[in-house]
Formats: sequence, structure tokens, C-alpha cells
Amino acid sequence: MHHAPVVVHRIFPSGGRQVTLRTAGGEESLGVARSDEDVIEFLRRAGMPDPDDVVLGGSELLEWDADDPHVYTVDTPTGDLP
Repeated sequence: MHHAPVVVHRIFPSGGRQVTLRTAGGEESLGVARSDEDVIEFLRRAGMPDPDDVVLGGSELLEWDADDPHVYTVDTPTGDLP
């Protein structure tokens, strides 16, 4: 089973997604992203080549966990609640 080195985890109820880098010693937190631009910046700081392509190009280096890719907020129902 392939495990991408970068994981964008499920959306927090308050918005944003934890981004981690898998290393030989476990996982290192890169920060909480609220946009693709945040993820790109985290990867740039971690020294990853071509972070724009990794995030926006569907690279196998990045895994989107649980929620849809490129989404950072939870949709709240806009209809009337019972």
C-alpha cells in the first residue's frame, strides 16, 4: 500500500486542515492550512521541490484524508432546522 509523504487531514469543525509530513520517525506537523496557498507554503518551507505542482497537480506525494481535496471549511446546512 502506498502512503504519500504529505497528508492533508480531515477538516476541523472550526475550519482548516492539519498538514503533516511522514518521516522515518513518524509524522511531523507542518501546520493548519486554511487554503491551498497555506499547504504550498508549508511544503516550500519543508524544502519540497515544486510545491505548487504537488498541491495543484494531483501528485502522488500528497494524500487528502477523509474530505474532498482543496476544501478547508465544513458546509453548514442553510435550511430550517427541525
